[in-house]
Amino acid sequence: MAGPKTIAMGNDHVAYELKFFLKGLLESGGHKVLNFGCDSADKVDYPDFARSVAGAIGSGQASMGVLICGSGIGISIAANRFSHVRAALVHDALGARLSRQHNDANVLCFGAQVTGRWTARDCLETFISTEFDKAIHRHRVEMLATLRD
Repeated sequence: MAGPKTIAMGNDHVAYELKFFLKGLLESGGHKVLNFGCDSADKVDYPDFARSVAGAIGSGQASMGVLICGSGIGISIAANRFSHVRAALVHDALGARLSRQHNDANVLCFGAQVTGRWTARDCLETFISTEFDKAIHRHRVEMLATLRD
């Protein structure tokens, strides 16, 4: 994995096992993990965790985030409500790489019910080690920041 980063993680009750698996990988790679997620199967609401991870990124506490719910869809929608977040729901390492290279995504989202732990590991490693290709894609990312109703 890339040089040490501080990564904020959040998850709901469906995803706590996958969160612990990925958190362990990050920590063993020398990264600091801010755990904003649920640590048990006790039912919780995923938007709360998206808010916490977005807050950590917005305040500069973390440079990236990882969010996990059952499908990954709800938590990615919640995260993208914050103007400084570009959350990408990915299902494979190619999607993780392109989300960083082309979109400067800063939050990686998974669905614990649809993404296996080894695929999630590959996606996470790819996501945190891939740089944004500013020379080609900066203009489009800047356009994304100005889109409004």
